[in-house]
Amino acid sequence: MTGLKEKYSANLKPQIMKDLGIENSHRAPRVTKVVINMSVGEAAQDSKKLQFAVDDMMAIAGQKPILTRAKKSIAAFKLREGMNIGVKVTLRRDQMYDFLDRLINIALPRVRDFRGLSKRSFDGKGNYSLGLKEQIIFPEINYDKVDKIRGMDVTVCTTAETDEEALHLLKAMNFPFAN
Repeated sequence: MTGLKEKYSANLKPQIMKDLGIENSHRAPRVTKVVINMSVGEAAQDSKKLQFAVDDMMAIAGQKPILTRAKKSIAAFKLREGMNIGVKVTLRRDQMYDFLDRLINIALPRVRDFRGLSKRSFDGKGNYSLGLKEQIIFPEINYDKVDKIRGMDVTVCTTAETDEEALHLLKAMNFPFAN
């Protein structure tokens, strides 16, 4: 088991159940998956750029990403339906907890001018999304081998039924929310 997973099982889950007034341990909110998405706009002109994104995502997530394809053609962007335009990876179980631990404790403190995460990025159903402007905040990325700074979207999916429950869960996991 990983550190964050053990901490959730041993300490956080009972405390969250007590705070939210939940008696059944299976109803306690928990993180189910983390989806990381990286768009590569220049992949429409140069398909080699996509390989750099795949390598970066593999280093960050620890597993091979899948390629995302364009849903429809856009002539202004020279984009055809079905072209590969990005990469994404879905993390579950131990890999998910490892990634969240690295995100919270290592990557987010390395963001320039970081003032905390917004509390308004919940979707209404207990899922939280955040955008990162640089992939180089992760220590696994070798800065000398980066061809271009790319951003990524991170979505944390939870079993919480409301945004307040999800906020309580993520705060308990030490997500650095702004005041």
